[in-house]
Amino acid sequence: MHQQTPTTVETGADGRPRDGRPPSPGHGRRITSLPVAVPLLLLLLVVTVCAAVAVGSVGVRPATVVEVIAHHLIGTGTSADVMDDQIVWNLRLPRVLLAAVVGAGLAVVGVTLQATVRNPLADPYVLGVSAGAGMMAAVAITLGSVAVAGLSTSAAAFVGALVAMAAVLGLSRRAGRVVPSRLVLAGVTLSYLFTGATSFVIFRGGNADAAHSVLFWLLGSLSESSWSNLSLPTAAVLIVGCLLTLRTRALNALAAGDDAALSLGVPVHRVRIRLLITASLLTGVLVAVSGGIGFVGLVVPHLVRLVVGPDHRRLLPIAMLVGAIHLVVADVLGRVLVRPEELPIGIVTAVLGAPVFLWLLRRSEAS
Repeated sequence: MHQQTPTTVETGADGRPRDGRPPSPGHGRRITSLPVAVPLLLLLLVVTVCAAVAVGSVGVRPATVVEVIAHHLIGTGTSADVMDDQIVWNLRLPRVLLAAVVGAGLAVVGVTLQATVRNPLADPYVLGVSAGAGMMAAVAITLGSVAVAGLSTSAAAFVGALVAMAAVLGLSRRAGRVVPSRLVLAGVTLSYLFTGATSFVIFRGGNADAAHSVLFWLLGSLSESSWSNLSLPTAAVLIVGCLLTLRTRALNALAAGDDAALSLGVPVHRVRIRLLITASLLTGVLVAVSGGIGFVGLVVPHLVRLVVGPDHRRLLPIAMLVGAIHLVVADVLGRVLVRPEELPIGIVTAVLGAPVFLWLLRRSEAS
């Protein structure tokens, strides 16, 4: 039998091979089988969704939740009364599903940005897109839709996200190319600018109720969820998720560095621009329906990468499912921790995410 001669792959200081391929299992990463992990996580997501629908100010038995959902989806019989049917199908299920969609989308954007700009601190808000959306939403809520050409709060937020994206991409160019380091600096700077403008709008508005609504929206909220505003973010997350799944080779190459990506034939500048625009557009859609929810896109990719490794063929789908589960749980905590009041979901994700990220930092320093 012919014996293959072992080859040596040059690696960088971060343990990534210079040829742009993700580290092999021998680089100290545990690799999880995708055909095993995805069905298990899907099952866990379904169980989590059903449990989340059952929990609230009025408790509903899990069996009743399953009956109502099955009745509306496949027409089976149900013994649930009208009140339980209304709570499950029209109030809680759209909210829980929106939490799952937004969580999956934020995780996708976090994975994409961390690979594209090669910055472990990159998350969906590093480009200032969330701050731009928040500023326009604050204008719409405080000054009325007339101030934003008749747009609704969600539409104004999406326009603000597009404006922020265009500004960041324009400021990050040097010699006609987007520079990742300049991209992050431009995003952080514009975030401060948009946040200051938002504070000014709230201060000058003089309406306490509007100011409360703006702050609640900026911290993230799924309280306005309904079946009607679920379809657009769901379609956006599915389409972007599928497109990025087809670009995992490019994501692996960009994560290894521009030189490695170029050596593999990846047109770095064109691919980076497309990925940044795609991530920003998805962020705008998500922020428009849920407000500002931080830490999901930062922490979830790091946790998943710790288990499955840096190969985006595994990282991307598993991060989507973990992000969905994470935000569903966070939404439940926001609804029940201070009942009958409701905590903005951004507070919950920050409280959950900050300690986890600090642990990840200490772990990376020790390794």
